[in-house]
Amino acid sequence: MCFPVMLQAQEVQNIGQLFSALKTHPQTIGDEIAVQQAIAAKNLANSKLYPTLDGFGRYEYASNPTAMLPIPPSELFVLASNPDMGQPFSENIYRFGAVISIPIFIKSIYTTASMSGILVKSAKEKAFINLIRNEAILVSLNANLQYIESLDQALKSKKRSLMKTKEFVVIMVNNGRGSGAALLKINNAVNEVAILQNDLAIQREEVIAIIASYTGITLTQPLAMEQAGTYQSGEMLALNPQIEKVTAGKMAIRAEKEKLLPSLVAQGAYSENFANAYNNGAHVNNHYVTVGVSLRIPVFTMDQYAQIKKSRLEMEASINELEKTKLELTTQAIGLQNSSLLIENSIQLYINSIKDKEELLAIAKVSYNSEQMSIEDYLKYEDEVVLEQSKLFNSQTRKWQMIMKLAVIYGNNIEEIVK
Repeated sequence: MCFPVMLQAQEVQNIGQLFSALKTHPQTIGDEIAVQQAIAAKNLANSKLYPTLDGFGRYEYASNPTAMLPIPPSELFVLASNPDMGQPFSENIYRFGAVISIPIFIKSIYTTASMSGILVKSAKEKAFINLIRNEAILVSLNANLQYIESLDQALKSKKRSLMKTKEFVVIMVNNGRGSGAALLKINNAVNEVAILQNDLAIQREEVIAIIASYTGITLTQPLAMEQAGTYQSGEMLALNPQIEKVTAGKMAIRAEKEKLLPSLVAQGAYSENFANAYNNGAHVNNHYVTVGVSLRIPVFTMDQYAQIKKSRLEMEASINELEKTKLELTTQAIGLQNSSLLIENSIQLYINSIKDKEELLAIAKVSYNSEQMSIEDYLKYEDEVVLEQSKLFNSQTRKWQMIMKLAVIYGNNIEEIVK
């Protein structure tokens, strides 16, 4: 838990350090706890297959002398003929001993144990998907920071260009060759750049705060990252937790139905009994052992039928949720895959367009300085360069986001894709 704090003391160098810090995030720890809870539930279900042994101590009072244990007729006749012997009857009886119960055949226990194993698998699948989803979020947030930083640098470049032009305008105005309106328009353009930079600063702080909420690390600048691989399409592993949940739901119905089947249990008991004989007060003690097998046959258990219905409705809800998620992810994956091809093309087109617009801007500067172009037309060229750059940076960010979304859908390892 101290890992994020340690990272704060040194400069964060790469995205991998954010991934490491994410593993101490409360949500990640919560998923690990959920897995342990599922394992504990599995162990609990399996424990019902083992014998149970209970010790006991008991005091009994009866208004009339009561037999300490069943007495066969032959012994009863001997006691009756010898009244001086302590009779094993008393009003106050003390007992202690042990009771053992051994399940021989209870079908629902085996099914419940198997169901618990599936729920453990589901919890592990969910923990993995949640982890790579959060890693994907961190990559997307860092890409957003890169977009903000790149756009801010583009605005700084525009501001430098405007300030250089402003120097020329000031000279022209002072010499009476230019109007004061041109200077006002240049100043207004510089102010607009400052406003945009301030808005970007606000966005930067918001993104940094979100990253800190996931990792405990406050970045001062975006981290460099490169694409070491790409997503691998195929089975949608993001559906696995829900698929396992549906499977477990089917087994839950089966287990509830099996509770209506006969069950066979072996039982044994040992007791040591003490009392003062009712006839002469002599101390009497004896022991008693019973062993047997009981067959339990449910005949009518209305609550069990209600439980079966409840389990069936829960399974139907899980199936419906699975189908809904499957449809959403399938549609999303198709859209992202189609868009990713277009994004790649857009990035290259924007790169080419920026080169052209920068050349046009250089020509516009010369034209304006030679008084062959108005200030309004010149400022349009300045705006077009930054606008095209913002589109490029935005497309690069969207590319990262698309790759991350597809990687999560197909359950790819994010740390193998991003370095």
